Amino acid sequence: MFETLQERLSGVLDRLRGRGSLSEADVGEAMREVRRALLEADVALDVVREFVARVSEQAIGATVVKSVTPGQMVVKIVHDELVNTLGTDNQPISLAAAAPVPILMVGLQGSGKTTTTAKIAKRLQDRDKKKVLLASLDTRRPAAMEQLQILGQQTNVATLPIVAGQSAVQIAERALTAAKLGGYDVLILDTAGRTTVDEELMAEAVAVKKIAKPHEVLLVADALTGQDAVNTARAFDGALGITGLVLTRVDGDGRGGAALSMRAVTGKPIKLIGVGEKMDALEDFDPQRIAGRILGMGDIVALVERAAEQIDAEQAARAAERMRKGLFDLNDLKNQVQQMQRLGGMSGVMGLLPGMGQIKKQIDSANLDDTLLKRQIAIIDSMTKAERKNPDILKASRKKRVAAGSGTKVEEVNRLLKMHRQMADMMKMMGKGGRGGLAGMAGKLFGGGGMPPGMPGIDPNALKQLQKGGMPSLPPNFPGAPGGGGLPPGFPGAPGGLPGLGPNPFGKKK
Repeated sequence: MFETLQERLSGVLDRLRGRGSLSEADVGEAMREVRRALLEADVALDVVREFVARVSEQAIGATVVKSVTPGQMVVKIVHDELVNTLGTDNQPISLAAAAPVPILMVGLQGSGKTTTTAKIAKRLQDRDKKKVLLASLDTRRPAAMEQLQILGQQTNVATLPIVAGQSAVQIAERALTAAKLGGYDVLILDTAGRTTVDEELMAEAVAVKKIAKPHEVLLVADALTGQDAVNTARAFDGALGITGLVLTRVDGDGRGGAALSMRAVTGKPIKLIGVGEKMDALEDFDPQRIAGRILGMGDIVALVERAAEQIDAEQAARAAERMRKGLFDLNDLKNQVQQMQRLGGMSGVMGLLPGMGQIKKQIDSANLDDTLLKRQIAIIDSMTKAERKNPDILKASRKKRVAAGSGTKVEEVNRLLKMHRQMADMMKMMGKGGRGGLAGMAGKLFGGGGMPPGMPGIDPNALKQLQKGGMPSLPPNFPGAPGGGGLPPGFPGAPGGLPGLGPNPFGKKK
């Protein structure tokens, strides 16, 4: 999400950062570029005008002129105004009401409302330990009730039994009774949708709201629909008084204008965003962190949360202990690659690291997708136990067998073994307390220029090495590299190798 906006704004603000002083003309030119970037990202015109006016008023003021680094000050102003536009702070779903807490899900057909309903139920049950009951009120769309029932089975969330011939209001009444008698903490009602907003849809939703008296009315909107999503939000808010928004298909929208517009137009918080098809692909919407992503500042908190959920603490601790002893065989390498996959692959991690926007773009253009990781795992899986523990025994005939078994070439097997030797040497050096591993390799792979202070660019030769399966390394001043700071111990790039994870500071896997 926000890739287009991030690219455009980063270019504008990078030019301002490099200026020793800023004139009113400089700020005016930058604001014209910002306005154009926001409009291209499908942000509502009224929102763009207000945003640019607020930033311009502050940027031309004395605070910026007298600042030691006026360019950086303008960047801060843009960041702060983005946060204000997005909602200043994150507001999760409120359950501060008597059980069972009714939640009404509304939205247009095709917005992902039913799937999102099941995702929220799973989230409340798994994370908040709430007993949740799901009920479908969609009596018109074929198999809508069966769809929610199947999703409930997949997520182990209870669903209201289907009774043919009942109206939406009757189902809501029955669901309330069942939730009270069953001792449920939360009741989520999935209402019917339409392809467009119409009077019949709104009348039914209003009738259900009178019966259910929901504590939350959540509008599910598709981020890909842009300005249409804003109009939909206005209509539902006017008729029902929504309490929050849930944006779906955020992972497929590179513009992000819907998020900026809907919050500003309705005044209602975006509570959650859907970031994928899987049932756990739902994230809290935090304006501070989203603003940071838009301006290329990364999102370390999201990386921490993802690691806490995906990485097995005991396995990571065992791996870290082996590394401290200088032990690192191909089984360890496979575990490292699999951990990188669980964190979202190379591009997923890059997108959350501060200042990595330009490097991530270069890596994407070099076609370094996650099939590289899959091929590496396939090569290791084609080896015998003895070969994984002692790669030195892999001679020509064995390499041919491994390549044939993994559907790769001998050259790819050789590149994997070379990468393993590099990482093993680093482990040995770090086991002895040395810091030369990452820093020493950094000089070969990373060059300067193009990045914010303390964040070097990546040399094209490094991309070629990555593309061939070689191991990227981090410069000494990169967060997580020796002396760099900024990442918790054990994160990708910290001692333990890339994509290694050392001791997990976040507790056991949930």
